[in-house]
Amino acid sequence: MTSFERMWADLAPVGRQASTGGYRRYAWTAADAALREWFVGAAQERGLDVVADRAGNLWAWSGDPDADGPGLVVGSHLDSVPDGGAFDGPLGIVSAFAALDELRARGIGLRRPLAIACFGDEEGARFGVACAGSRLLTGALDPDRARALADDAGTTMAEALSSSGRDPLALGRDDEALRRVGTFLELHVEQGRALADVHDGQGAAVGVASSIWPHGRWRLDLQGRADHAGTTRLADRNDPMLALAAAIQAARASAGRHRALATVGKLHVRPNGVNAIPSEVIAWLDARGPSADDVRAVVAEVSDAAGTPAVEECWTASTDFDGPLRDRLAAALTDDDGPAPVLPTGAGHDAGILSAAGIPTAMLFVRNPTGISHSPAEHADPVDCLAGIAALARAIETLA
Repeated sequence: MTSFERMWADLAPVGRQASTGGYRRYAWTAADAALREWFVGAAQERGLDVVADRAGNLWAWSGDPDADGPGLVVGSHLDSVPDGGAFDGPLGIVSAFAALDELRARGIGLRRPLAIACFGDEEGARFGVACAGSRLLTGALDPDRARALADDAGTTMAEALSSSGRDPLALGRDDEALRRVGTFLELHVEQGRALADVHDGQGAAVGVASSIWPHGRWRLDLQGRADHAGTTRLADRNDPMLALAAAIQAARASAGRHRALATVGKLHVRPNGVNAIPSEVIAWLDARGPSADDVRAVVAEVSDAAGTPAVEECWTASTDFDGPLRDRLAAALTDDDGPAPVLPTGAGHDAGILSAAGIPTAMLFVRNPTGISHSPAEHADPVDCLAGIAALARAIETLA
């Protein structure tokens, strides 16, 4: 069994739901603690020094970035969306450890420090803000706001941190951790099927990211009046579900007009009874696209349809990854078909947050044959995962 297969098998049961086959690996839960314990163990097995930053992100260092200058950091995240797939996040971290194993087996020495990073709460599945760990690290998320964020059970992030043995007052931008990062490289399963379609449909196992579309999350607070479903005349009803239906229809139609994507994927309904007209509906809108103006036009049209302003909970501007770094990686990964394909993505990543903070950043994508992601059906073939490890090892050798 290869080191990749062993690590993948060790992670497979953590947070997996028997009913769906998907994963619920939410920040600062028992599953998250098990994942962090696994990460620390994998790092210590390889003689790496593990430190946590003020946001709770983990850094496993080979070499001393304080003495020898900023290093190369590779890695991703281990948390998931509700009932998500196995590859989104973990593939990047497992591949990083496996790539280091490959370099050491070949006797390749590194001339600069190297770290494997595990970012916390990338999906924002529990507290609603995506890439919370990297946003806190870089100062893009205010720590007071972060501490006050609450999950569906009403538990705040501050309370969750305390229950996990961390000091919530320590949250905040961590300049010491940031100074240690000279370059960041994230490997991720592709969330789409562009790599499967390149080279006249022959496909490519690995590609290089060019950019991340602008994207964000907004909350719609729709108010009504609770009443009896069987006795209240239609003319007398104040039903916020009608505003929700209008908002969902507007999201689909507006996204089509503006060459964007828009999704209403999460709802809270009160009192949530079959025979009760709701008093309140809270809905969350995810919108993204190639143009920030088009994305915001979609949000404005959804707000008009809903009859209430959409409240922005997080926003990430368009991210163009470091051009020379991107081109260097594409050239280093040249094969018989030429340089590695370069492609944009509509999915957000910690790499985008670090890039926006001024750190030279790049991403590698591993082919997803179906394009399905954020689902138990998410997949990457084993041969492509091994190609990703080889590409990451080559990238580390090139950069470090």
